[in-house]
Amino acid sequence: MRNIAIEILKNHIVADQQVEIVERKGVGHPDYICDSIMESISVALSQEYLKRFGDILHHNIDKGLLVAGQVERKFGGGRVIKPMELIIGDRATFKFGDKKIDVEGIAIETAKKWFQTNLRFVDAKRHVKYRVALAQGSAELTDIFRRKGKLKGANDTSAAVGYAPFTPTENVVYEAERFLNSERMKQVLPETGEDVKVMGLRRGRILDLTIAMPLISRYVKDVNDYFLKKAKIKKITEDHVCDKFGSVFHEINIHYNTLDKKSQGLGGIYLSLLGTSAEDADSGQVGRGNRVNGVISLNRPMGTEAAAGKNSVSHVGKIYNILAHKMAKDIYDNIEGVKEVYVWLLSEIGTRIDKPHLASVQIILKKGVDKRYVNKKAEEIIDNGFSNIDKFCIELAEGKYPVC
Repeated sequence: MRNIAIEILKNHIVADQQVEIVERKGVGHPDYICDSIMESISVALSQEYLKRFGDILHHNIDKGLLVAGQVERKFGGGRVIKPMELIIGDRATFKFGDKKIDVEGIAIETAKKWFQTNLRFVDAKRHVKYRVALAQGSAELTDIFRRKGKLKGANDTSAAVGYAPFTPTENVVYEAERFLNSERMKQVLPETGEDVKVMGLRRGRILDLTIAMPLISRYVKDVNDYFLKKAKIKKITEDHVCDKFGSVFHEINIHYNTLDKKSQGLGGIYLSLLGTSAEDADSGQVGRGNRVNGVISLNRPMGTEAAAGKNSVSHVGKIYNILAHKMAKDIYDNIEGVKEVYVWLLSEIGTRIDKPHLASVQIILKKGVDKRYVNKKAEEIIDNGFSNIDKFCIELAEGKYPVC
């Protein structure tokens, strides 16, 4: 038996509330870079452990810092004066029996591959320095991985929450960043950098989107050229967003690079040499970016755990975070009459991960829906999710669920 509690709420769903604020940090944002790289290192280490030892060994690559570098920008180009520095930290298993694992080499090569794949203008060898600050784990937490049984005990007493569905505001904020950073857009508008940040404010059915996205200096001839390109990008973004979401909102307003001031020359425009503000303006840190469902939604409950880089077999800060959103989506998709659902999961350190201290489900229903039927179905979905958590953990280790 699992500790599952179902509660029917009479609240207004978030989409019906008067004010809603949603943010998304894009692939070139320093915080996103940290989350995504640390998660990639965790996946790479997990696969190495599985290949060599048939099991995922203790590791938590969830402490990371991207220290901003220094560049000189000018119209038509620029140069890197001081490279960025990526610090990769926390714990990993370096030796199993008499066999050693090249943790540092795997971490650095994975990080380099990430930069090469995701940031067009960052040279992973010349523009970034790497410092690996990983050490062997504590005896008590490492011992969890030596205990018998298919499922590990939770490494922490930790709480997580997930919800479904996305509101229209969450959808448009997420979609706007994905559109601006899409392969197609980078082909059509190569002058757009990857460091995209979208902030959505909905008041009633009026939506304001404030977008920050640099232009790449090599593609900009002068101040006038910058503002011409900026106007073109804004128009393309407005057309896309209004075409896709115009029927949902009464009004959509796009505000793009609002700090710009034409009279200030180079100092009054958002130019970038490498496409990310980590080149000289803004450092990044694990856990300060998007939640595991890809947005930062201020109207929603949020946990404090950073999922990125944590191991996928015992660290409930990762497992329960992502599982809570998956369970909420499963309930919303499979039970007719559900308007909105929240899933809260609480672990207890040392207790097997399939036996939560509490799994609480809060559901907002349409009128006339049979509450007993909903309660029964929701409990079945939660129970089934925990019954198959071993498969879910392997999928996490394969990187099948994004964390940012």
